[in-house]
Amino acid sequence: MASWYPGCTDACPSVAAAPVPQGPPTRVRVNRIGVDTALTVLGLDRAGALIPPSDFDVAGWYGGGPAPGDVGPAVLAGHLDSRRGPAVFARLGELRPGDRVEVWRGGQRLSFRVTGSLRTRKDRFPTEAVYGPTPGAELRLVTCGGDFDRRSGHYRDNVVVFAVTEAASAVLPESAAG
Repeated sequence: MASWYPGCTDACPSVAAAPVPQGPPTRVRVNRIGVDTALTVLGLDRAGALIPPSDFDVAGWYGGGPAPGDVGPAVLAGHLDSRRGPAVFARLGELRPGDRVEVWRGGQRLSFRVTGSLRTRKDRFPTEAVYGPTPGAELRLVTCGGDFDRRSGHYRDNVVVFAVTEAASAVLPESAAG
C-alpha cells in the first residue's frame, strides 16, 4: 500500500524508516543535568573491567559493544568527580524516568528516554543487566556513587541509568540539533 504525497498520482514512494547512523558516537547531551560533551572510545583492562575516560570532563562509549542506535545496550561511562571537583557525570543519579538523553552518531541525533536507574555495590555490579542482550536499541550510563573508600581510593558503588530509544521520528539530522 503506497502512501499519498501531494502532487503524487502514480507509483508514489512509501515512507521509509530512518537509516541507522554509521560510525562511532561522537557526543552526548543530557539537558536535565547539564551534560554536553564529546565522547571518547573506551576499552577493557586485563581483568575485563571498563577503563574510564582519562579526562574527567569527557564521557566515553564502550567500543566493544553496540553503538547507540544499534540493537543492544550501548554503554556510556564518565567520572563522578575528581580532586578538583565535580566531573562530567556528577549529577547522573538525578535522572528520572522520562528524562531525555541525546547522542550524536553519523551526523544524526538519536534520542533516548530514561526508564530507570539503580545504585549498586561495585562487587555486585549487574553485568547482565548492563551488558546483556536487549530486543532494541538501549543506552546505559554508568558512573561511580555511594561512599568513597579512602583506603582503596575508589567509590564503593556504581550508578547505572537505563534508557530506551524514542520513536524513529526522533532521529534528526545533526543540523537540526540546535
